[in-house]
Amino acid sequence: KQTGIKISFVFIYLVIVSLLLFLSITIAIKFSSRFFRSINNLIIASSNIGMGDLNIKVPEIKTDKDMEILNKNFNLMIDKLKAQQEKLIIDERHEAWENLAQKLAHEIKNPLTPIQLIIDRMKNKYSDKLESDEKEAFTKNLKIIGKQIKQIENLVNVFSDFARMPKPIFKYNNLILIIKETTNLLKELDKSIIIEFNTNNNEIGLISDNEQLSRVFLNLIKNSIESIVEKKHDNVNFIGRINIEINDNDDYIEFNISDNGKGFGQLKNNIKEILNPYFTTKQKGTGLGLAIVNKIVNDHNGTIKFIPLEE
Repeated sequence: KQTGIKISFVFIYLVIVSLLLFLSITIAIKFSSRFFRSINNLIIASSNIGMGDLNIKVPEIKTDKDMEILNKNFNLMIDKLKAQQEKLIIDERHEAWENLAQKLAHEIKNPLTPIQLIIDRMKNKYSDKLESDEKEAFTKNLKIIGKQIKQIENLVNVFSDFARMPKPIFKYNNLILIIKETTNLLKELDKSIIIEFNTNNNEIGLISDNEQLSRVFLNLIKNSIESIVEKKHDNVNFIGRINIEINDNDDYIEFNISDNGKGFGQLKNNIKEILNPYFTTKQKGTGLGLAIVNKIVNDHNGTIKFIPLEE
């Protein structure tokens, strides 16, 4: 009996030890698999970053707590690198466009003065020598030329402003106050448009350039008003609405503006083009308004997005 009990005990002992060993190996393999998979993901991500691909993300999988924190921090690092890269690209692009604007303004402005002088001389020399019917047509044509020259001068001034964009002077500003002042000013353009303003705080402070941020809000709200006015041409009874919202989310400030105007139309598929200098959908637009807005926002370490809303 003792021999039988000993054999049974040894058998049970071996079974239990085998089970524990199997469980230990299984857990170890599973853990090491997750661990080495995380390491492999980090290696792949770092290789892609080395090749300039900042759209890569390290998959967040259940693994060791320290490894999960490492994966999360690695993804945060990628996001920061991508943001810095985009900022650098925008800065370089605007610097190139500013140089071009400066040259264009110089080249266009030079011949305008002699052209205007010649028109004035022609007017003084020939006005009294023409018959009444010819004189009227002559004067009318000179006025048209003069008007076109004025438009070119205005365009040159816009180019010059873009080329001489000053560096922001940072100091504390209440953004709500700036938006309200801008909104009250623009309401005079079309009093029939309903403008609603919402915020989650009575005062939202930001170290910023007052004048430049005023220009940002002015351009964006003015664009919404012009979009609504354009839509009104097809429907006189159309009621325009603009919703403005600014919220302080502790570590960042979010400003949203939406309207029920004409919208982006054919730009839905390539909406980023709207921020390129000299790109415009308006007949008399210069294409510099939103480019300037983008530069100011970028100088304030912000980002701007245009999202076409489904009707």
